[in-house]
Amino acid sequence: MIIVIDASAAIEVVLNRNQSERLADTLVMADTVIVPSLFIAEVTNVLWKYYQYSDMPIDECEKYLDASLRIPDDVLDTNDMAQETLNAAALTGMTVYDMLYMVSARRHGASLMTLDKKLASAARKQGVRVC
Repeated sequence: MIIVIDASAAIEVVLNRNQSERLADTLVMADTVIVPSLFIAEVTNVLWKYYQYSDMPIDECEKYLDASLRIPDDVLDTNDMAQETLNAAALTGMTVYDMLYMVSARRHGASLMTLDKKLASAARKQGVRVC
């Protein structure tokens, strides 16, 4: 099984939040975990927000960033996904950022791991499995 994990699910796992155990169990069963290159900027930005607005010490942010970046087995170059992603965003009304995850999953026959309910719904409507 191939999984595309988005930033919401990765942060849930590394911060050991409510759904982290379920998500981690699914990740362990995956043959491969992949992410679009956007994932790196997104998890970094989320952790910066924790530092900036929630008083998380920078060394903790760095630890969680390292853990987040160790989740995927491969980071996909998204340059060749631009047209498909734009069309998916236009069709679904979702952001291009979200559609990069969905298109990545669709292209690789992967399941999409996300906690974003709107993204999960849009992905399912496009025939992408969601876990």
